[in-house]
Amino acid sequence: MAYVDKAGLQVATELADFAENKLLAGIDVSADDFWAGLADLVARFAPKNAEALEKREELQAAIDKWHVAHRNADFDAEAYRAFLEQIGYLKPEGPDFTIDTANVDPEVATISGPQLVVPVMNARFALNAANARWGSLYDALYGSDAMGSLPEGKGYDAARGAQVIAWAKDFLDQAVPLKDASHADVTGYTVKDGKLVATTDNGEAALADPSNFAGHIGDASKPDGIVLVHNGLHIIIDIDPDHAIGKTDKAGVSDVRLESAISAIMDCEDSVAAVDATDKVLAYGNWLGLMDGSLEESFEKGGKQMTRSLNPDIAYTAQDGTAAKLKGRALMFVRNVGHLMTNPAVLTAEGQEIPEGIMDALFTVAATMHDLNSAQANSEASVYIVKPKMHGPDEVALADEIFGAVEDILGLPRHTIKIGIMDEERRTSANLKECIRAARHRAAFVNTGFLDRTGDEIHTSMEAGLMKRKAQMKDEPWLSSYEDRNVDIALACGFQGKGQIGKGMWAMPDRMQAMLEAKIGHPKSGANCAWVPSPTAATLHATHYHQVNVKDRQDEIMKAAPRRKLSELLTIPLAPSNGYPEDEIDAEILNNAQGILGYVVRWVDQGVGCSKVPDINDVGQMEDRATCRISSQMLANWLHHGIVTEDRVMEAMKKAAAIVDRQNEGDPDYLPMGDGSDSLAFQAACDLVFKGREQPSGYTEPLLHAYRRKFKEQHGVA
Repeated sequence: MAYVDKAGLQVATELADFAENKLLAGIDVSADDFWAGLADLVARFAPKNAEALEKREELQAAIDKWHVAHRNADFDAEAYRAFLEQIGYLKPEGPDFTIDTANVDPEVATISGPQLVVPVMNARFALNAANARWGSLYDALYGSDAMGSLPEGKGYDAARGAQVIAWAKDFLDQAVPLKDASHADVTGYTVKDGKLVATTDNGEAALADPSNFAGHIGDASKPDGIVLVHNGLHIIIDIDPDHAIGKTDKAGVSDVRLESAISAIMDCEDSVAAVDATDKVLAYGNWLGLMDGSLEESFEKGGKQMTRSLNPDIAYTAQDGTAAKLKGRALMFVRNVGHLMTNPAVLTAEGQEIPEGIMDALFTVAATMHDLNSAQANSEASVYIVKPKMHGPDEVALADEIFGAVEDILGLPRHTIKIGIMDEERRTSANLKECIRAARHRAAFVNTGFLDRTGDEIHTSMEAGLMKRKAQMKDEPWLSSYEDRNVDIALACGFQGKGQIGKGMWAMPDRMQAMLEAKIGHPKSGANCAWVPSPTAATLHATHYHQVNVKDRQDEIMKAAPRRKLSELLTIPLAPSNGYPEDEIDAEILNNAQGILGYVVRWVDQGVGCSKVPDINDVGQMEDRATCRISSQMLANWLHHGIVTEDRVMEAMKKAAAIVDRQNEGDPDYLPMGDGSDSLAFQAACDLVFKGREQPSGYTEPLLHAYRRKFKEQHGVA
């Protein structure tokens, strides 16, 4: 990799060219100031970053030592908590406070709805997510199993179509009902004197709640669309009697569009494989294209060449007759990497890689300045950065300090950058109030990352004993305490009306009926956003926010006593004292081995950081580094405590490799692992397990990055 000197830093040539010719073009920041700023960030914060990582290791070593010393005694919860306080793992809780975050967009502060998370390196996925602000309810129902079955055959199934229309109109009756009529009975919609009039065979009907009417598209007497609003979310009834579906509807309704993905996280972290300057330029370039509106992606679909770009806003006539617009795109966050990783895209004068999180902060915020200056802005006043994998208040304070320095370099007002705190590490969830306090001027998001949180739960208590099977973790007291405390604490810190309280991913993108049954629990929990794996899932999950008024639910929670205690959060998920039957042990090993290999083989060989990976039962699961972390830590724990041997696990890894090879037979880019002897991916997966206990915080990134770089070198991948 070629480098060029910039303010004493060695910057990869392609990254320097991108910064000076694209990133800084059109914004009031000179190249000299930009590179001097980056050099200053590295000089000021790289040592602090290193100290934070050393503190993690120091605390982990102390916890390991405590568990080893107390392993043969009955667990003493009070003594354990006192120990965590003594070593500074648990911080003293300060007085109550309220965040004072300002200039927060409605999508963050007041609108409740689904949130997409997508790898920013995949332009098509990124555009799909941004454009998923609006989704066809008809398409989401017809093409998924949401109604209990999947479509059969290639042609249009009229009976299934009728079922879709009935489902959608029943939804309208629940969310925006007519007075003394059903939307299924409507023969025509018109607008008279600023009010919606629905004609039926029995006469005219108005909305039961006139405030549900927001406006119309086209001519009032013969509208092309009716714009409705409920619980802050908009619904558009599209009317086109000449449309294939509209012809079959007595009111000419051709579709029902829902405001779906209110926000979207463009991810530079867990869902991408960005290991060098080439990868980082792709990530930063796509984020820049989203911010300045230029990102496009051409592809072939159904034998036709198509080009996807960002959707425009939707123009309509408001209820009062004035011209109005609905945002056509999700509000976009960008997720930077955490404090752990470094990247060879930029080196110090001594040849050391700089912290990747510092680089991300400056580059992604600089790209967002193009948005702050644009006519169709993502946000008029704020930049939203999700900061993952922070351990405790001191690390949140470090991120806050770095963002303040970035604002100074780029000439932005203080606290322009809003921080999203991923509550996904045990030391953060145990100290969440103080973590929020550390960023109280810019905190706009907290989210439970239960996947990484489970991985950290296993790693932190590695020496405490044998952990429960992965599936049984979901029923543990610590997990329910974690999910409830996240909401309770955020509300107590003033997040209502100022920020997002989020919940984690639905991991099965093909199981939409199950999602509709289960994921309504997220708005019921008081969370005003939750992650979904696809635009289709966003549209279906949006129906939950019409069924549950999240603000009302939050009001109920704030009036009640806290639902969970810290003592529950600190409960360690140890396996039964009599262990598990041999057949259950075999099943657990194979299940985890297959999940690791299915994910890692695409990461190392193809640079795919997140994808739908078939599980041991051939059910597609969304996998990223967080799910890989759980599986590798689980097996590392069982190896460490002697319930399984290395030979037994290796046998399962080879058996799983054969399964994964079979599952990927249809992929022309797939490299079979065989017995694993010639596969870097297989070697990486084995290292994640057999070296899992010694990995920092149990993270998968260091090993995955090393093997991906090795693969790129051996195969000449740019």
